[in-house]
Amino acid sequence: MSQLALDLIATVEPTLDNFVTGSNHECLACLRALAAGERRHRFVYLWGLPGSGRSHLARALAAAGPAGDHPGAEPQPALEAVDDVQRLDAAGQAWLFGRFIAAAADPRLAIVCTGDRPPLALALREDLRTRLGAGLVFELRAPDDAGRAQALVRAAHERGLQPAPDLIPWLLTHHARDLRVLMSTLEALDRHALARKRPLNLPLLRDWLAQAGGAAAGR
Repeated sequence: MSQLALDLIATVEPTLDNFVTGSNHECLACLRALAAGERRHRFVYLWGLPGSGRSHLARALAAAGPAGDHPGAEPQPALEAVDDVQRLDAAGQAWLFGRFIAAAADPRLAIVCTGDRPPLALALREDLRTRLGAGLVFELRAPDDAGRAQALVRAAHERGLQPAPDLIPWLLTHHARDLRVLMSTLEALDRHALARKRPLNLPLLRDWLAQAGGAAAGR
């Protein structure tokens, strides 16, 4: 099951559009504005527990950055995303502090960082913790099971799927809790159902997981 989850995550590119917002509307609106080039708030720190989506957002912002200027074009606003700052060693902390210094001299540059706890609780150098907490700080909250279920039902309907009533509750109870994995599972199961011309139900899911588990064991 864990190998299957990793394989599924690898197939999904995180974007701001496929982030499940939940109660994080204000945060997502801020990040969309940054990605669009707005620089009213240039320093943002996101923190939350595993599964809250902080790495998803960091990767989405990194991918949304400008492709680079070309001769004669107006300089494009730069957006840098640094994930899991709590893991930075001394050299990494010095580098990130340097980026904040550079941003102070360049109003086009915005920096979004993520971590697993509030800025002042990070075991980082004091001047860096101060910089991280000086901008906007958002605590990301992962959706609860009801929110995950709603997101899965909405995704199914958008794809024109009619999953059996017990399918999504079973996924939420027995499968990975990461919503990206759950979404990917639903999409992959849909492809499996189409290939075999079978309904999207729990027996099909169990057969598919058994086949995937057997394939992983044979590697």
